[in-house]
Amino acid sequence: MYVGNLLIFEILLLVIKFLQGYDYQMARNIDVQKINQTPIEMQRAEIVERKCIGHPDSIADGIAESVSRALSKAYLEEFGAVLHHNTDQGEVVAGESMPKFGGGKIIKPIYFLLTGRATKVYDGVTIPTDAIAVEAARKYLKETVQFLDLERDAIVDCRMGVGSSDLRDVFKAGGKNQVPRANDTSFGIGHAPFSDLESMILKVSEHIDGTVRPKHPIIGTDVKIMGYRQQDNITLTLCVPIIDRFCADIGEYNEAIAFINDDVAKFASAQTKRKVNVCVNTGDIAESGSVFLTVTGTSAEMGDDGSVGRGNRCNGLITPQRPMSMEATSGKNPINHIGKIYNLLSTQIAQKCVKEVSGIDDLYIRLLSQIGKPIDEPLVASAQYISNGTDDTKAMEKDISAIIDDSLANITDITEKVIRGELKTF
Repeated sequence: MYVGNLLIFEILLLVIKFLQGYDYQMARNIDVQKINQTPIEMQRAEIVERKCIGHPDSIADGIAESVSRALSKAYLEEFGAVLHHNTDQGEVVAGESMPKFGGGKIIKPIYFLLTGRATKVYDGVTIPTDAIAVEAARKYLKETVQFLDLERDAIVDCRMGVGSSDLRDVFKAGGKNQVPRANDTSFGIGHAPFSDLESMILKVSEHIDGTVRPKHPIIGTDVKIMGYRQQDNITLTLCVPIIDRFCADIGEYNEAIAFINDDVAKFASAQTKRKVNVCVNTGDIAESGSVFLTVTGTSAEMGDDGSVGRGNRCNGLITPQRPMSMEATSGKNPINHIGKIYNLLSTQIAQKCVKEVSGIDDLYIRLLSQIGKPIDEPLVASAQYISNGTDDTKAMEKDISAIIDDSLANITDITEKVIRGELKTF
């Protein structure tokens, strides 16, 4: 009997030693793979775009996200929990204007349509969702399109409905203090590090919005930046609206365009060792008076419509040479909507990995959900990386896996940051 117990004890010791030395599969399905591909910085050509805050598509995104945050805060205040909603289907329908030097006018209002779904009655309490949405939209417009007369030149129309019962049931399935369950079978994608061109475009956008425009209100918010790199030569093509009330004639218009051209060229050149060329408003035909002159600083006043999700991805860029999700991030609920949460989280994971794991040239994170499953347990969390080959591949992959696992374990942090407005969605 004693010999038998001793044998069992020795076997248990061997099992424990084996498990301690065995690099076993994590509970989550995390797949890390090195891929043989030319890093973006070594490719001969690269295209990157950003639609700044006053572009009609960006306005639609901004309104959608503002409405979602306002509803989330109202639900939390009233019920202590965020209720089901999605406000990611908004539209901006262009108006008509007659800009002229010295000051023109809007002759047909811009129409802002707020659609989507929201919980309007809960526990016998009626929530004024439409009023909350309209207030949030108007506040965002006031901050973003400063020279738009909201009383006369804008129509904000709320047509939100109530969500389908099956999605509301999935939304509630997680229960209090439990991990929410995915509202859709979908995926999110993120990449890092940003290329030289990607970083430059984001910095130029921030420079124009944060430094240039406050000192020069003649420049509108509907700026679009298109970047093209051919080997070590970068061309930035900007479309920049000029606000007519600050511009007396074509001479002052040309001075404003020359100023922004020189300013951006100087700023962008300081961000890189590559050669930078800047072109502004290349479609202008000054001789005939056909220039980008506006009353409010956005093309939504005279012909350009906008839709949620048609512009920048959640990292602020449009990157045709990178994998991207076509999901709109703005306006989706921050509790269990994969189109929002996985896009934001995959981007954060990619950025954290390249910061903490050496040897990564490019990294792509893809998170895939299944409807009804806990959002911290994706069907797969895929990481594909390009490495310069000088680092320990096995150690790199282990570190990347650990970061992904930890990020998924703390996935609800995304929700809190979104509601507080700490994460950009476009």
